[in-house]
Order: sequence, then structure tokens, then C-alpha cells
Amino acid sequence: MDLTTPLVPSPSDAPLKVAVILGSNREGRFGPVVADWFLGRAAGHPGIEAAVVDVAGTETPDAPAVPRLAAADAFVVVTPEYNHSYPAPLKSLIDRHFAEWQAKPVAFVSYGGVSGGLRAVEHLRQVFAELHATTVRDTVSFHSAGALFDDRGQPKDPGPAEGAAKRMIDQLVWWGRALRDARTRHPYGS
Repeated sequence: MDLTTPLVPSPSDAPLKVAVILGSNREGRFGPVVADWFLGRAAGHPGIEAAVVDVAGTETPDAPAVPRLAAADAFVVVTPEYNHSYPAPLKSLIDRHFAEWQAKPVAFVSYGGVSGGLRAVEHLRQVFAELHATTVRDTVSFHSAGALFDDRGQPKDPGPAEGAAKRMIDQLVWWGRALRDARTRHPYGS
């Protein structure tokens, strides 16, 4: 074998297709700031190709399925906390799909007041377990999110969020590759 010839990556080495789901549709929502920050972190990881799915354009009950969800190897849900849970448009998007979530990992980036959206994440973990998805243990959460970001949409103290994002992305990539390989060898549910 010629060691100067670059190796062709196997399918298991190919970057994961990650759908970053923006879970709020409220007027004046803070979600795009958080999602843009996360996309910047994802862009720096060679194991990920990320694309946004925004619930603002998909929340009607008769909306068609979102093809990007079926093509995704993994998901990152960016969610606020509304009334100790997650937004209704996000629930609608999740419930309109089933096979798209199966045997795929889901990670969470949450934001909100004192709890930083963590109560929304705990509810979402139960929902995704029912849909046969695997949730990543580590999360990124922004407590009192509006006060943590500057006018350019960057965290004022980036260290903790950067560290949390790196750990979460590394776990997502590990699970994403493992589950993609498993689905390739043996389709889920067969």
C-alpha cells in the first residue's frame, strides 16, 4: 500500500449529517442566537455537517414531513423552556414523524431563565425514548440566556459553554457513527 495516497474514508468515517432543530417560533425568539452560536461550534468539528430545521416553517398540523429529518444521522434540538416544558411547535414536529428518529442520537442545547431550559430537556428525553431514539447525556444549557450573550450573539464568558458543547458534540459523533454503522449492517426493527 502506498502511504502517500490518501485513504478514502469508509462510510463510518464520513461526516454525520446533523439536523439542528430550532424549537421555537415565538415573535422575538432568542433561539436563532443560540442556534447560530451552536452552528459555529459544529462547523469546527470535522465529523459533522449541520443544517437547520426551523419549526417556524413547519408547525401547521397538515405540514408535510420534513425530508431533512429522514436524511439526518443525528439531531441537535435547540429548545427554550416554556411553562416548565418545551414548545408546542416542537412537539408537533416530533409527533408528525416516527421512523425518522429511530436508532439515531439526539443532543440538546437549551436556554431559558433560572433553569436554563433543563426541564424542557428532561421532558424531551422521555418523548425521544418512546420514539426509539438515543439521547446524549451531556447538554449545553444557557441559564438566563439573554444576559449571557453580547450584541454580536456570542457568549460573554465562552469557556463553560465551549467546553459543554465540545463534550456534547464528541458524544453525539460517537453515538451517531455507532448507530449509523449498526443501521447499515442491520436495519432497525428488522
